Amino acid sequence: MIGPGLVLAVLLGIFSTAAYVFVRGSVGGRLPLVVLAAILGAGAGDSLGGRLGIDLFRLGDFRLPAALVGAGVGIGFVSIVAALGPQRGKP
Repeated sequence: MIGPGLVLAVLLGIFSTAAYVFVRGSVGGRLPLVVLAAILGAGAGDSLGGRLGIDLFRLGDFRLPAALVGAGVGIGFVSIVAALGPQRGKP
């Protein structure tokens, strides 16, 4: 059985990625990594928010603000690593 926290983390991760792509315009070939990082970040943010007692706004047991911050951290991590890594371009 899949819990509602996992489903909400997936939906929030996809929504956060869509907002990031809308603002940025394009993420190139790293879109699957950004989606995965956002989903994992949302799940981790929810768990961390539960441990720290951050209950500003909840959907059931899902802590939305902490999950949003976690998704943003995941997206930011992938973006920073991609910017610091080797660049593909025309020689």
